[in-house]
Amino acid sequence: MAAAAEDPGYRMVVVGASAGGLYALRMLVAALPAGFPMPVAIVQHRSKDSELLCELLQECTAMQVFEVNDKEDARPGCVYIAPPDYHMLVDDGFFSLSTEAPVRFSRPSIDVMFESAADSYGMDVIGVVLTGANADGSRGLRRIVDAGGLAVVQDPATAEVRVMPQAALRAVPEACSLPMEAIPAYLAGIRRRRVPPCAPGKG
Repeated sequence: MAAAAEDPGYRMVVVGASAGGLYALRMLVAALPAGFPMPVAIVQHRSKDSELLCELLQECTAMQVFEVNDKEDARPGCVYIAPPDYHMLVDDGFFSLSTEAPVRFSRPSIDVMFESAADSYGMDVIGVVLTGANADGSRGLRRIVDAGGLAVVQDPATAEVRVMPQAALRAVPEACSLPMEAIPAYLAGIRRRRVPPCAPGKG
């Protein structure tokens, strides 16, 4: 009888941030190791003419940071940023861009990325919600968990703006809630589906 294939574990991290997100995202990517074994896909709410996010993240990490082009491959150890005014969707192994209508007044939308990641990766995706001023990401994080994936939410007490992580914890009360400075080490400590201990959030 053939041996069972080894479970590859989680295959992608998807991150959503809004108001206050630049500081949080810089803290996140700066502390992730250069050999991080998954692609990291980020939606940050920003204006249509915002052009510096990729450069501002690249200057504080050894990981390669890219603003996504349509049909771009998703490679482990790289950081992928949704371009302004485009939804970024996760397919199996690559990204797609869309100019469909804004969701929750946002394009790019965190919910759109999270929901597509859940649909494409199922139990192999980790969703992370950081600081922000609206509820974008809460519905998508729920979809990730319902598909068997893992949810991580910034402790609202450590967020520059608490609204988004609070909404995520209301939608996914079983999510792991951590102070911002602890999230990179938590992600780096995940080995396949064995995750470091973390108490569920309280919403």
